[in-house]
Amino acid sequence: MKRNTILPFYLFTFLLFLAACTEMVSDARQENVQPQIYPDYLGVTIPVNIASLCFSMADETVQCIDAVITDSHGHNLHSQGEESVDFDLDDWHILLSQNRGDSLSVTVSAKYDDGWHTYRPFSIYVSPDSIDYGICYRLIEPGYEVWSKMGIYERDLSSFDERPLIENTQFEGCVNCHSFNRGNPADMSLHIRGPHGATLLRHDDSPLIAYNTKTDQTLGLCVYPYWHPSGHYIAYSTNTTRQLFHSADSSRIEVFDEASDLQVYDVEKNELLLSPLLKQDSIYETFPVFSADGRSLYFCSASALPEGSLKLDSIHYNLCRIDFDPATGTFGNRIDTIVDAASQHKSVSFPRPSYDGRFLCYTLSDYGQFSIWHHEADLWLLDLATGESRPMTEANSEDTESFHNWSTNSRWLVLSSRRDDGLFTRPYFCHVDADGTVSKAFMLPQRNPRRFYRERFFSFNVPEFIICPTRFDVHKASRIIRDESRKNFGVRKYD
Repeated sequence: MKRNTILPFYLFTFLLFLAACTEMVSDARQENVQPQIYPDYLGVTIPVNIASLCFSMADETVQCIDAVITDSHGHNLHSQGEESVDFDLDDWHILLSQNRGDSLSVTVSAKYDDGWHTYRPFSIYVSPDSIDYGICYRLIEPGYEVWSKMGIYERDLSSFDERPLIENTQFEGCVNCHSFNRGNPADMSLHIRGPHGATLLRHDDSPLIAYNTKTDQTLGLCVYPYWHPSGHYIAYSTNTTRQLFHSADSSRIEVFDEASDLQVYDVEKNELLLSPLLKQDSIYETFPVFSADGRSLYFCSASALPEGSLKLDSIHYNLCRIDFDPATGTFGNRIDTIVDAASQHKSVSFPRPSYDGRFLCYTLSDYGQFSIWHHEADLWLLDLATGESRPMTEANSEDTESFHNWSTNSRWLVLSSRRDDGLFTRPYFCHVDADGTVSKAFMLPQRNPRRFYRERFFSFNVPEFIICPTRFDVHKASRIIRDESRKNFGVRKYD
């Protein structure tokens, strides 16, 4: 008898809990405007396999937010919360799969002191184009001189699962310059700076090897890696870099090269391939990337400053190209200028060709090549068939757009943006169709995004697509990093 009375009590308590969390939207005032939500997902185009778009009201005085997503077949998805809506992940994916190539209608209601307000619905378009398994990025505090905790992390884009590949709590140093061959973690390059400096390389899922990439014929350590589509080569730059602080707070900091050269690493022969055309004292060369067919090397190039000069706003990088023969590992005998930004008193950084060979996305800023600190920096899209460039106005914002990369199907871009608060870099995504039409960018989904981004004091640095989990053994990697032994890069002689 006693047992029978206890069960109904717990059931009653559970029902009271549900009632406290969910209430009917009643006597709502109908607003003739669309809601202001955070993140801004109004009118975005999303992949069919993306995680659910949780959001809050932009106005933080809200007491409760309610959202109903409806498709053209009468199916709907509902969520309600005090701070944020959080749609069931399984139901979300079912709804998206039923509506690929179609739009969803989202009706938002919000409760304030004066009661409920229901806003005009907005649309979300579900692209039939899927996105890769995930992205890999560095989380780092937005500092200048020193670093504390940082790491390389991967995130499953179809869920909210994030895991660290490696963190510098396992050793003393900095992790950066992570790169994969078209998103395939079987080919991986990872750079370690500090007392345990090394470049970790993995090719065809082989065991990690720690390399010393400095040679007596190059400026310094190899950075800014980009894999050849064959997996047999990696393009690197070597950079002598400095930073200065602006007196105006709006500009904060400037990072610039005092010297930089390019080289290509032959993975199988363990040799750096050098060309005198890419190693000129009077030219800064940086950010090398291979074309989709692997027969060209794109890079950024600027005339070097006179010795002792700090007129940094006169450094303007063009987008250039040189032929590359993957069969012999040799370079062409001339450099072509593809985008002459210097003539417009502008500067190109971070060129990234789409893997289908159709487009090339790059960042355009007023000067220099470290565009992450340039509020005016925007993304531009170069049509490789016509040679025409245009700003990606649909995806750009009033603040910084900087590093970016293509999904393996060449339909999605992940881009680094400071549009949220002007300080922290966060990942956004936009769709680019076969004709170059660009969609509005949307922020990486998180559960309770306002609380997540407000409480995580890290920038998302260098987001790279990955097609599967990286299968990275952090314990083996840490042992290799702490070990003093390093394999040296060789150099192929040239005239």
